[in-house]
Amino acid sequence: MRGDMKVQVLVVGSGLGGASTTLFLARLGIHVLGISKHRGTMPHPRATGQTYRTMELLRVGGVADEVRAGGATGGMVIRIAESLGGPVFRTIVHEEDEIDGGLGPEPYAMASQDHVEPVLVDRARELGAEVRFHTELRSLRQDADGVTALLLDRGTGEEYTVTADYAVGADGGRSLVRTLLGVGRQGPGHLATHIGVIFRGDVGADVGGGRFTLYYLRNPAFTGAFATAHSWPHNLFTVEYDPGSGQTPADFPPERCVDLLRVATDRPDLRPEITAITSWEMSAWVADAFRVGRVFLVGDAAKVTPPTGGLGGNTAIGDGYDVAWKLAAVLRGEAGPGLLDSYEAERRPYARRIVDGSFHNYVERFAPHLAGPDVPAAIDHDTLIMGQRCRSGAVLVEDDDELEDPRTATGRPGFRVPHVVVGHAGRQVSTVDFTGEWTLLTADHAAWRDAPVRVPELDDPEGLLARRLGTGPDGASLIRPDGVVAWRTRAVPDDPATTVTRVLDAVLSR
Repeated sequence: MRGDMKVQVLVVGSGLGGASTTLFLARLGIHVLGISKHRGTMPHPRATGQTYRTMELLRVGGVADEVRAGGATGGMVIRIAESLGGPVFRTIVHEEDEIDGGLGPEPYAMASQDHVEPVLVDRARELGAEVRFHTELRSLRQDADGVTALLLDRGTGEEYTVTADYAVGADGGRSLVRTLLGVGRQGPGHLATHIGVIFRGDVGADVGGGRFTLYYLRNPAFTGAFATAHSWPHNLFTVEYDPGSGQTPADFPPERCVDLLRVATDRPDLRPEITAITSWEMSAWVADAFRVGRVFLVGDAAKVTPPTGGLGGNTAIGDGYDVAWKLAAVLRGEAGPGLLDSYEAERRPYARRIVDGSFHNYVERFAPHLAGPDVPAAIDHDTLIMGQRCRSGAVLVEDDDELEDPRTATGRPGFRVPHVVVGHAGRQVSTVDFTGEWTLLTADHAAWRDAPVRVPELDDPEGLLARRLGTGPDGASLIRPDGVVAWRTRAVPDDPATTVTRVLDAVLSR
């Protein structure tokens, strides 16, 4: 029989957002319980691909190499076409394209959700977190002192209570946590309904070949998509259907799915082994709030974005990292509660741009008939990933710019620190390698070495660091645990340590 328990943070949901939140909290020594109503992690390939920004965060969590090992290693091809062998309307990513642009020390990875989730959960447990599957949230209430949740063990039928200082809702697009909080949503909403067909079968040597391959299919017989990678045991095929006209999943028995697959692959002799047929909705919206009191929303509980762009899972992991370091700072007494206001202030505008950009891609790739003035303008992919500014009380910004091109990053507060290779402890490292704790980057180590944060001694004989950070030879740049510049100066103050302390007091709300 389970007894009632007390934790510092309860995380509801153990998908990409929930598992990463749990991992990053455990890494910082927080007593965290993660729960999921499901029996285990995602069994099927979804949410494939990790951006270089996501991989930087996963490296902090100690899982970047394991995540990368589960994905394709031969590059990426993305096309809009009639079929795998038919006319190609547009190639979005060519195999020879350098998709990360050298913007960081970690290149893209191409693992899918069914590989990544177990890696995150295992690492969270290794770091001391408790993760319980087949455990359902029944109710949630909060007061000035904490959060109380009633949980159900779906295996035994037992109910028990968990109290926590804070809770995180990471329970997906149909989030019960969001519903219990009374938080609404805004955005385009429902876009399409799809049948997903997961199958084994040889689709031809020209597809895959050690790389991740994605086709958006505009065929006279259907609209859909096809994805495969050499490391997957399965391929994924989706086809859009219309419930409004009376269609249901029952209209897609295995026999019909095989017929559609043969059209999609241009292989009339294809004999696929279908392992699963699922139904899912494509939507686009952002929650009206990412925080209510002591409860936070991350991942699909906070926003749902079309998969056109591959940023839903990536932003879920980013949400998890952001809320984790901020909650940990407050729970460890390093920051005041005001720091937590920066979670919604920073992540919600980011989510809105991600959803807008992905909706633009949806119209372009799946639904060109929807094109018009109401469709958000395209945003450069690297800018969407890395060039959005954090604007909150946790950053001392210098100007009003909301975006910058990360290929010409300026080092301004609110943006991720520019990737600069410097010498440190006898080896070459990136400025991004110091992500994970508060760090002061400077070319003048002697002047700033007494600052109350990590001050690495860096070797930069060409002066590139000072130029890229915008600090000059004497100044310094204060980097948050998420790699975002919090503050910078071009001059050495009379008392550098006291100055940095005052800056920390301001951005940490203490």
